[in-house]
Amino acid sequence: MEQNYGFFTRLSMAFKMIFSGAYTQSLLNPVAAEPEAPTVEIKESNQDSALQMLALLQKEGRLIDFINEDVTPFSDEQVAAAARVVHQGVKKALSEHVTFTPVSHVAEGEPLTLQADYKRSEFQLIGNVAGQPPFNGTVIHKGWKVSEMTLPAVVEGTDLNIVAAAEVEL
Repeated sequence: MEQNYGFFTRLSMAFKMIFSGAYTQSLLNPVAAEPEAPTVEIKESNQDSALQMLALLQKEGRLIDFINEDVTPFSDEQVAAAARVVHQGVKKALSEHVTFTPVSHVAEGEPLTLQADYKRSEFQLIGNVAGQPPFNGTVIHKGWKVSEMTLPAVVEGTDLNIVAAAEVEL
């Protein structure tokens, strides 16, 4: 039986993974059967780019406004209409500043074998994970990686923590 994983199904699966705690636990407590990971250099986090991207997503798609809005009093049709506007704006902001490429070049729903040297940062194993590679499974989501990012220059003195200035009509 062919499985067709549409966008909303994958989104639902992603939310379940993230908010169930299983995903976080798998990152914090990897499966004991995995070989010891090589030494990893920890980089200091620079949140400027993240703040800049949030500002762009807010400017073009009003993403922060949408996420912070209580949508429960609105009908599904009203939420869908708002989501369409947010989607178009966010898509515009991302397409202008970020180039994404798929992690897996195997199509969703198709079989994939991961050899012992697979990059663990590129593939999240879900389901019955036991033993050692090679692992045989089915691609549920092809994944995305950023292949290029170009953010606008920031004027010196700009407070990047302000991702959307308060608007005052005069």
